[in-house]
Amino acid sequence: MPAGQSLAEQMGIDISRRNPQPRPLTEEERARLDEFIDSIHYSTRYSDSEYEYRHVQLPKAMLKAIPPEYHDKSKGTLKLLWEEEWRGMGITQSLGWEHYEVHEPEPHILLFKRPLNYQPPQQ
Repeated sequence: MPAGQSLAEQMGIDISRRNPQPRPLTEEERARLDEFIDSIHYSTRYSDSEYEYRHVQLPKAMLKAIPPEYHDKSKGTLKLLWEEEWRGMGITQSLGWEHYEVHEPEPHILLFKRPLNYQPPQQ
């Protein structure tokens, strides 16, 4: 990994579309999202020569319960979320996934990718 570059930056993700640092949910905010967790839909994985992809479809009503700091008012979508943020909302998937885009015509669909054959860093 080039010095000073995160995995997201290496993958060409525009990190300026994220909050400057992860903004954890409060207990109250998390409780408001709990009712939607069982209705989150995960696509099957698909890939190209470099990355594997999947999209996560949130229930439309869930968008209204997500804190305003997670929204990009200029686009009418969510911001690109840090892993801590999307996991805090109840999205569950294995390690290495980066939120890289929001499907603007359908802002409840979040697009994720990770390098093919991703191996988590050794602890």
